[in-house]
Amino acid sequence: MTMLTPEKIAPPGRGTPGRRERKAAELEARTRAVGARLAALSAHPAARVLKELDADRTGLGHADVLERQERFGPNVVAHERTPSWPAQLARAYANPFIAVLVFLAAVMYWQDPADPGVVILSVMVGVSGLLRFWQEYRSGRAADALKKLVTTTTAVQRRAGRAAQPTAVEVPMDQVVPGDIVKLAAGDLIPADLRIISAKDLMVSQAALSGESLPVAKADTRTNDQGQHATSDPVDADNLCLMGTSVTSGTATGVVVATGADTYFGSMAGSLAGERPQTNFDNGVRKVSFLLIRFMLVMVPVVFAINGVTKGDWNEAFLFAVAVAVGLTPEMLPMVVSANLARGAVAMSKRKVVVKRLNAIQNLGAMDVLCTDKTGTLTEDRIVLDRYLDVHGDDDNEVLEYGYLNAHFQTGLKNLMDQAVIDRVNEAEEVVVDARFSLVDEIPFDFARRRMSVVLNRNSFLDPDSLIGTNARPEHVMVTKGAVEEVLGLCTHMMDRGERVALTDQLRWHVTRIAEKNNREGLRVLAVATRTLPEPRDTYTVADEAELTLIGYLAFLDPPKADAADALRGLADKGIAVKVVTGDNELVAARVCAEVGLEVGEVVTGSVIDTLDDLELRELAVRTTLFAKVNPVQKARVVRALQAEGHTVGFLGDGINDAAALRDADVGISVDTAVDIAKESADIILLEKDLTVLEQGVVQGRTTFGNTIKYIKMTASSNFGNVFSVLVASAFIPFQPMLAIHLLVQNLVYDIAQLATPWDRMDEEYLRKPRNWDAKGIGRFMVTIGPISSVFDITTFLVMWNVFGADSEAHQSLFQSGWFVEGLLSQTLIVHMIRTRKIPFIQSRASWPVMVTTVLAVATGLFLPFSPLADSLGFTALPMSYFPYLFGTLLAYCALTQLVKTWYIRKFNTWL
Repeated sequence: MTMLTPEKIAPPGRGTPGRRERKAAELEARTRAVGARLAALSAHPAARVLKELDADRTGLGHADVLERQERFGPNVVAHERTPSWPAQLARAYANPFIAVLVFLAAVMYWQDPADPGVVILSVMVGVSGLLRFWQEYRSGRAADALKKLVTTTTAVQRRAGRAAQPTAVEVPMDQVVPGDIVKLAAGDLIPADLRIISAKDLMVSQAALSGESLPVAKADTRTNDQGQHATSDPVDADNLCLMGTSVTSGTATGVVVATGADTYFGSMAGSLAGERPQTNFDNGVRKVSFLLIRFMLVMVPVVFAINGVTKGDWNEAFLFAVAVAVGLTPEMLPMVVSANLARGAVAMSKRKVVVKRLNAIQNLGAMDVLCTDKTGTLTEDRIVLDRYLDVHGDDDNEVLEYGYLNAHFQTGLKNLMDQAVIDRVNEAEEVVVDARFSLVDEIPFDFARRRMSVVLNRNSFLDPDSLIGTNARPEHVMVTKGAVEEVLGLCTHMMDRGERVALTDQLRWHVTRIAEKNNREGLRVLAVATRTLPEPRDTYTVADEAELTLIGYLAFLDPPKADAADALRGLADKGIAVKVVTGDNELVAARVCAEVGLEVGEVVTGSVIDTLDDLELRELAVRTTLFAKVNPVQKARVVRALQAEGHTVGFLGDGINDAAALRDADVGISVDTAVDIAKESADIILLEKDLTVLEQGVVQGRTTFGNTIKYIKMTASSNFGNVFSVLVASAFIPFQPMLAIHLLVQNLVYDIAQLATPWDRMDEEYLRKPRNWDAKGIGRFMVTIGPISSVFDITTFLVMWNVFGADSEAHQSLFQSGWFVEGLLSQTLIVHMIRTRKIPFIQSRASWPVMVTTVLAVATGLFLPFSPLADSLGFTALPMSYFPYLFGTLLAYCALTQLVKTWYIRKFNTWL
């Protein structure tokens, strides 16, 4: 991992870029300072480190622990906490459109406390907020429950007093203090930043912190307790174990050198506290809300002025203007959005997905770039033996057999690569090996030699057709396995197609190239060598590891998930560009990308990112598929650079090093086995590591967005047309064309019908591309489609005025009833015209809930003028001769709308 310079800060994002830049710079500077301190401790001898910490190898006394807990505080890092339910409830109502509805309800209450519109608006506001609150509160509880599954204790060595004997005790991780002596074993999480004092066969997985898929060896010192080689990166230090990593095999004892915010992980976690950045959904809703508010601020004063001037009753004009404001407002928008998102969350929960933040569902549908970590997301996060090769690079079972003997007979803790070798051999062969060989001695792995050897006795009383060779004479065979350079340095011969030949300089160069070739392909390579010992004895030493014969190589990898290639292909088919952003090295990452079907091209490393300014990184990020050896801050920079280029960015990761990017992305996606900090930062948690769920989530997100935008465009354009008609009527008709109560009832019936919108289906063509908020497009849609209804409203005015004689105040009830019915039915039927770019009812049909609510709304509109409520609502029964005109009007309205829709799609290449 490359250390950063504080001058290279994150590029401007959306929202408040200045603050984000400053926070990124502070984070880098702090991470750099903590890294430098840890690197310096790595270079010091263990004795000096203990002295600086005022500690010793026996552990701290209880009094010292209490004093240090008071001085350093609990061993916790900054993280995002689940807000309290009152805070979540308040946030559910933090929406500009809800503020408008509350304002309109307050004005209506001020004018007339008994106005039913007050209750209608209040119910809409209350239900929409409660829907959002309940779904997010329930998902938050589910996410919190996942964290309780994690073990949070660690073994430390402490003393009751200075003269007391040290004892090992299990304590909560948050109670660990600097100077504590920690005992580590396989499976343990590292509770804080540790300087290793002693270790045996210690292998540590740093994938959560660095992204490196394979575990790394750690030890106390290289030589004579004088510290490690110089390094500026604590992750690379051989004698440091950092908070957030875990032990895969071996044992160790270490002294805590940093806790909480002072750890390397803690220095990076500062970005995870505080206000979350604005996402695509937040920005889109805000823009659309203010667009509709601007229309209202323009239209309402005009209606008020025209009515006041032409009618002379300014009080009545004000009431009508308020009703128009309500009529122009898609008052069900917060409820429809919340219902859409809640339904999406429920649908995804059936696929074992926890949606922590409802907005993330729409962001998932709008996502056009997915940045993903490699380890644990694209790969299985386990080590498998991929190849066993002879000295020429060809498959050779004999290499597997010798590798198995080495792994099977060692008595120490087997690391992941030993286990991978054993797993490759079937049980029947294991039984044969146990019978034909017995362990004489072993020379354990150590950090300096980077190899281990076993000495085996070939049991001569069995059939001579043994696993290795055919010589039945009792003999001791040494099998050595380890790092290529170290093992090859001890070899004097090699096996060449069954023949033992001297290892000349030319052959040495040749076999080295075979190992390097596999390294370049992203595999971890170990060499296997053997020696038949001339004089069998009971014990052997490192000096006996000489004059070895090279057998071949074992090559390991962290394999891609079986569904990764199909899942990524499915995402690409949905218009989503996938980019891999990993802390692992470029060779391993490039191999995984190739195996899952991603075309890599140029690989950009973290060190390259550090040399780029904001604009250069934005240009590079768009055309790059693979970013390797990047640290957490660099991952977040890549995400923000892509956002600055106008992309909606998702991030999939499960490690500590992914947390900042998960938080900055428009939609952060993690898995239930991720570290806590990643789950806290994510918006969506996959309970099963099934990447195909992502594609299903994208479709669900686009369906949710499509139904939301469908409601907005249908309602906004229809309402705009109604208000436009009111303006025309107010200018030429001597009475109110429709009473305020008529507008409210018409809107209420229509909006109740629209509650079925979240259950509507979307055309397959719509789901193939990412979908985004477009306030300008909504405005264009309103002024283009809205006035179509005004054309037929005006024809209805003419019919009512000239045909049915509703041309005076005495007959205004008949006029208002006729326009009410035509307006409600046309507004309801137009839903089917707008919901699809195809021909409705023929090429695309709505879902049954939408069809049912349409029928109910039409029936209600036809019934009200004849109902017992007609007098109280100001309606008059319509003559039967009115309905043929109504039918012709609706038919012509649908035909003209279809023609305009066809022209609109050709002109602007969009519809919903």
